[in-house]
Amino acid sequence: MNDPAVERGGPVPLSERIPSIDILRGFALFGILLVNMHLFGFPAQELLVGSEESGPLLDRIAAWGIQVFAESKFYPIFSFLFGLGFALQIQRAEARGTRFVPFYLRRLFILLLIGVAHAVFIWVGDILVLYALLGAILLLFFRKRSPRTLLVWTGVFLAVSVLLPVGLSGLALLAKLTPAGAAEVSASFAESEAGLRAEAAQATLVYTTGSFAEITLQRLSDLRLMYSVAIFLAFNAFAMFLLGLYVGRRGIFRNISAHVPLLKKIFWWGFALGASSNLAYAIVNGGSEFALPTRMDLLADSVRTIGAPALALSYIAGLTLLLQHDAWRARLGPLAAVGRMALTNYLLQSLVATTIFYGYGFGLFGQIGPALGVVLTVVIFTAQIPLSMWWMGRFQFGPVEWLWRTLTYLRWQPLRPASGTRR
Repeated sequence: MNDPAVERGGPVPLSERIPSIDILRGFALFGILLVNMHLFGFPAQELLVGSEESGPLLDRIAAWGIQVFAESKFYPIFSFLFGLGFALQIQRAEARGTRFVPFYLRRLFILLLIGVAHAVFIWVGDILVLYALLGAILLLFFRKRSPRTLLVWTGVFLAVSVLLPVGLSGLALLAKLTPAGAAEVSASFAESEAGLRAEAAQATLVYTTGSFAEITLQRLSDLRLMYSVAIFLAFNAFAMFLLGLYVGRRGIFRNISAHVPLLKKIFWWGFALGASSNLAYAIVNGGSEFALPTRMDLLADSVRTIGAPALALSYIAGLTLLLQHDAWRARLGPLAAVGRMALTNYLLQSLVATTIFYGYGFGLFGQIGPALGVVLTVVIFTAQIPLSMWWMGRFQFGPVEWLWRTLTYLRWQPLRPASGTRR
């Protein structure tokens, strides 16, 4: 029997929400902003060629810390929460007898459109398009899989995420075994690096001094590079989608107290594996992404691809354990409001940062290093916390969440809560 509230598109009541998930989502948004801050202010090509200058000591320390403890750690958390949220929505739909697949496909399609608009008109580093496409795969092919099958497929996609970049680098190593092959590979890498650095210089000029129209054209050009990089991220992200779906099926977040021993193991083992592997990668990598691969590079890439989600899981487990204590729930509780309007806050971060860096704003592109970027991250995110609390104290959804919901249901959704509803 269909629930009228669901048919009208009613929100999940606060009594049914799991606060730790909202807090985790808010925490992930901070980490995403921390990592993205450098990407906002420097050309996308730098992802591959790296930085030519070592920079001041504070910048080197900040960049090293972000690489070891944040880079590639917070999108996996968000991916995990996407899969977990997917599982909870399926459970609610099944309990109410509603048709889930058509609704969720519409929801993903609207998310795709929001992502395209974000990538074209605000920032090229959008992740929403990838999430919408992966979400459709999750919905159509994995929603009915057993927990054990989900774990197996998680391992498969994690393995592919390791083997794909390592395999491509391995081909370059094989080609270097002969003198002719080594010369050809070296020439190819040098030509590609020169081309990317020229593109980076042109992009820096456009983003620093260009008009909105000129910067939009530059974003369209940069999208080709960003989506080619996204292919490598997709397998790891989807593995975390599946793991989140598995955890949702197991009901771990609905009965956290019964799973404290498991969470403690995940925290300690995840931190040990994740921190050590990411530290090894940072030492071997040395700040340059674009170079002829060595055997040590292959090993570092492999352990980091596994270590990044391991550290992400350690963060999830550690924060969840902290939230079992009243004092920490009180300290971290404000993050729940940030997490409840995560889409709005994610887009707001892009809007604020690009206004700071781009030519149609303050034009600081290429001028803010990692250390000052950390300060800027803290300032922006700190402002988002009271703003989110104020908004969610008055409305049912964040503004973009409201638009997403209205377009999904093709009906005007009430933004304010019903009279007497507890916020």
